[in-house]
Amino acid sequence: MKKPKRASAAKAKKGRKASASRAKAASKRPAKKLGKKPGKKPGKPAAREASAVDHTRATIRGLRSKLKAAERRVAELEAAADTDFLLDIPNRRGFERELQRAIAYMKRYRASGALIVLDVDRLKPINDSFGHAAGDEVLKAIAGALTRQIRASDVVGRLGGDEFALLLWNLSETDAKAKAGIFEQAVDGLSFTFRGQRVTAGASAGVALLGAQSDAGRALEEADAAMYVRKAHRRHEPRIRLVST
Repeated sequence: MKKPKRASAAKAKKGRKASASRAKAASKRPAKKLGKKPGKKPGKPAAREASAVDHTRATIRGLRSKLKAAERRVAELEAAADTDFLLDIPNRRGFERELQRAIAYMKRYRASGALIVLDVDRLKPINDSFGHAAGDEVLKAIAGALTRQIRASDVVGRLGGDEFALLLWNLSETDAKAKAGIFEQAVDGLSFTFRGQRVTAGASAGVALLGAQSDAGRALEEADAAMYVRKAHRRHEPRIRLVST
């Protein structure tokens, strides 16, 4: 048996009114805030996070500063290890490093050069007669004289004791031997006065050519052997010249 249509219509109308009332009540309720926990004031977590970031950045800056200082110190120590403390020119270690670099460049670009080893002829008698301070003065003057005779691209170093070495770029054999003679004359022309006596030293130079096929160790041996041959030719000179002033 069907219900009367009027009753169904009344029931539907009543349901629509109830739904409308619930929707109206929901719209009046305040919206819930997302991401906020009850009982905590807003802003504190963000402040703590910003503070931690600033601290981390400051730590990184400090570490970078210390790293740069350490790198500078390492560079200073490496430079000191390659430099003769008395003459402020490359020592044997530093000169051999420069020689190896030069030969590597020559091999790559087919360049050439010359290696000259120069030995002071009469440094020992000067040390024996006037002391090592006098010998140091002679060495400083020789280093200065050699440096004045080379180009900016060339290198002069002290191999040890009374032995010097020079790395010269783009020289033929004839030019290299002529340059070795100029170095000898520059040292021969120096004079010193110690305890009222004028003293000269002198030097002997040997040459080895450098090129794409060169080896640093072998080149030093060749130049050293040539230097001793040259020194033998200068034996007739007095071991030390002393002229009273």
